[in-house]
Amino acid sequence: MPEASPRVLPVQAEVVPLGRVNQVACAVAAAHIKALLGLSSQVVQAAPEPDFAYLPVRGQHDAAALMDYLAKRRPSGVIRVGVTEADLCLPVFTFVFGEARLGGGVAVASLHRLWEGRYGRSAPRSLAYRRLAKVVCHETGHALGLEHCQELGCLMRFAGGLTTLDRLKMWFCPACAGELSARRAEPFSV
Repeated sequence: MPEASPRVLPVQAEVVPLGRVNQVACAVAAAHIKALLGLSSQVVQAAPEPDFAYLPVRGQHDAAALMDYLAKRRPSGVIRVGVTEADLCLPVFTFVFGEARLGGGVAVASLHRLWEGRYGRSAPRSLAYRRLAKVVCHETGHALGLEHCQELGCLMRFAGGLTTLDRLKMWFCPACAGELSARRAEPFSV
């Protein structure tokens, strides 16, 4: 049996607006993927509203269903990152800012909770965009195979709330950055 040719780590990412999504936010997401992960990135044509993933009992959208949708339409060798305004959840979490398949080439991020500011007010756009950039880069890191990190400030550290998310720096710690570099030299399994 001939040996399958190894696939290299993707060098391209597509940011897919899922429904009506703030276009500046999508452009910010694509720019940060390029700057922090070194992937060529672009915002592609918007997909339809993700009504198929809506869970009426929870009033939220199933993040796993959205990743299934993105995976079916993912070109070979491309990371697909969906961005939505919908509130996302998973069966074991009341909400998530984003979700990814570890090493699976797909991720999704939501702006819904990133607009929350202090005292019931909306966050300034610049803060919401900065938060989205962090979530998108974190989830793209997972899609490339990185796991959660314990290093304070690293983008791969788990952030279960806005306070923790806001404390993260816009960088990968040396260990995670090294892991990304090492993965570029290895075959990619997706």
